[in-house]
Amino acid sequence: MTKRLYIDLDKCRACGDCKAKCSYYYHPFNSGIQNLREIAEFSVKCRHCEEAPCIKSCPRDALEKQDDAIVKRYNMRCVSCKTCSYACPFGTILPELLPYAVSKCDYCLGRLNENDVPVCIGECPYNAIQYGDFEPNDKEYKFLVSEHLVVRAVPWKKEAFI
Repeated sequence: MTKRLYIDLDKCRACGDCKAKCSYYYHPFNSGIQNLREIAEFSVKCRHCEEAPCIKSCPRDALEKQDDAIVKRYNMRCVSCKTCSYACPFGTILPELLPYAVSKCDYCLGRLNENDVPVCIGECPYNAIQYGDFEPNDKEYKFLVSEHLVVRAVPWKKEAFI
């Protein structure tokens, strides 16, 4: 099995201000977890609106809907004005997850010994970030967001009207 980071978004949202530190040398004060939370929110919590007011409101065209309907933020275009957050009618784009300076998580790939865990794991007081052999499981609301990230969150599902 592949070891992956696991984030429980509901626990993360309860905390608000992420206390998890990162061992990546180039961003010791700006956590890569913030970027993972942004990716997870866009993948699982976002309503993937057809009209997408968040995308339309962005003055720099920093948001784009991908082929799989997931919204992606282009960090080099984003000026962190947070207009998309204010335009989202469902509150799924959290303003604190849209920093101007972005740190990407590298999942500590190639930097961990066999029994080591990433520094961020022990830093979370809510145990919302874990590391291990996590697999996606729709019944438990665990979704594979990327090769190295499993997210637990109750997704929004569009109901069909009869």
